[in-house]
Amino acid sequence: MEAKVSQFFESVTNFFSGGDHIPWSTPDVILGCEREVAEASKDNSDERKSESIMRLSWALVHSKLPEDVQRGMAMLEASLANDNSPLQKREKLYLLAVGYYRSGEYSRCRELLDQCLEIAPDWRQAMTLKKTVEDRITKDGVIGIGITATAVGLIAGGIAAALARKN
Repeated sequence: MEAKVSQFFESVTNFFSGGDHIPWSTPDVILGCEREVAEASKDNSDERKSESIMRLSWALVHSKLPEDVQRGMAMLEASLANDNSPLQKREKLYLLAVGYYRSGEYSRCRELLDQCLEIAPDWRQAMTLKKTVEDRITKDGVIGIGITATAVGLIAGGIAAALARKN
């Protein structure tokens, strides 16, 4: 019985917490990536600098700090126009989708994931995030319906109580 109660509370917690499996980066990782970009800029190696910026973008969109996520998204959007390689475009679109997911902009995230899947239809990472996003959108809709139903119930109860007092 205790195991069933524990399992129930765990499922409720997962429902409300979102339970995604996207990794988080730390401020130390971001700092290391920023140093790497600075060093690559000194070397005048475009390829090394581009790779360093990609790692920094990854670290930023996986940060717990919203300002880091926004900074990473801005870097990715700026560099997206310069891509000729479908593989690089796919990677940047995915990281941008992660940023939008972290920012709570689920519909934009889903659009970007659809673009990723046009480039690589069997890309499991993008399919997994898309499922997570769709589950989140569904969950938010269910919560929204619950809140609306509660509000309507409270209003109806208030009206009924007011009418009962009049009589």
